[in-house]
Amino acid sequence: MDYQPQLVVVKIGSNVLTQEDGSPDRDRMASLVKQIAFLKEQGLQVVLVSSGAVAFARNNIKIEDKTESVVRKQILASVGQIDIVQSYKELFMQEGHQIAQIVVTPQDFLSRRHYLNIKDCLLGLLNHDIIPIINENDAVAVTELMFTDNDELASMTAAMIDADTLLLLTNVDGIYRGHPDDPASKLIEHVGQKTSGVSRYIASSKSTFGRGGMASKMKMARKAAYLGIHVYIANGNRDNVLVDFYHKRLKATYFEPESAKPNPKKWVAHSDNYTKGEVVINEGAKEVLHAEEAASLLPVGIVGIVGNFSKGDIIRIKDENGEKLGLGKAEYGSKKANERIGLSNQKPIIHYNYLYLFKYHSL
Repeated sequence: MDYQPQLVVVKIGSNVLTQEDGSPDRDRMASLVKQIAFLKEQGLQVVLVSSGAVAFARNNIKIEDKTESVVRKQILASVGQIDIVQSYKELFMQEGHQIAQIVVTPQDFLSRRHYLNIKDCLLGLLNHDIIPIINENDAVAVTELMFTDNDELASMTAAMIDADTLLLLTNVDGIYRGHPDDPASKLIEHVGQKTSGVSRYIASSKSTFGRGGMASKMKMARKAAYLGIHVYIANGNRDNVLVDFYHKRLKATYFEPESAKPNPKKWVAHSDNYTKGEVVINEGAKEVLHAEEAASLLPVGIVGIVGNFSKGDIIRIKDENGEKLGLGKAEYGSKKANERIGLSNQKPIIHYNYLYLFKYHSL
């Protein structure tokens, strides 16, 4: 790490805040709060994305066995959210810091205007020296309306506020060339811009108490690194993990960032689940988009339009073989786009600043 971090998003996973019996690990929570206070005292701004609300309610409330799983989760999340935030509030107050809570759903990120409202709120809190704690609104989120997990939310948040660093804290030191429990397994300490093949070392299993697994963490880490953010997957159960990060001695998997991207591109990059339609492009347009020099998508390279979308909606880009190439914000609606298919000398349907290509975070 040869840069000086200034604005950091710290994501604490459920498996960090939860003991083996499923109860909250309040000692670990207190330790991490002290470490965040330490970062603040060094002049860093910190946004916290914290999982663990369900664990905080699990042993405090009895739910009938016949209760369906979604309702069970909603009850636990809405009860536990009060407890976890109250715990954070008390611990941060002991360190002399004020917190604020923001709960969001993926729909809050759909509209560019709404996205910017959340960004303004977060930056306003930071400018007033208040630590924002952001979490998914699990009480109202059901399967199709959920973030993949809090790793996705943390990556979106880091991109939104132009953070320089994203720390994903889990229960292992990072990605290993083998099973983390195997003493012969080596930690992959550095993932460069051109590094490939890392995904073959990752098991598909999820963590015990959370939704996300290591594959999700790596996907979000690669995406955030492409957008210009320094990313670490590190062990939140390791003593002084955040202090070690500050002193540049952190044992972790580090993802080297590419050059910073404009904020609109960061918004588009995290909109894959919210597309309203598709454009199908020919080989010529595909080559232009993947060339070294940045280019917008013009109607001359389009061979088909799928779905109904309006100006400002996020649309997916595919080639003629059906391969997903990227995402972009439509500069005009599907009706007008259909009229301009294959025509030259037309306005771009997707401007380069609002274009995100998947090739940049292939695993």
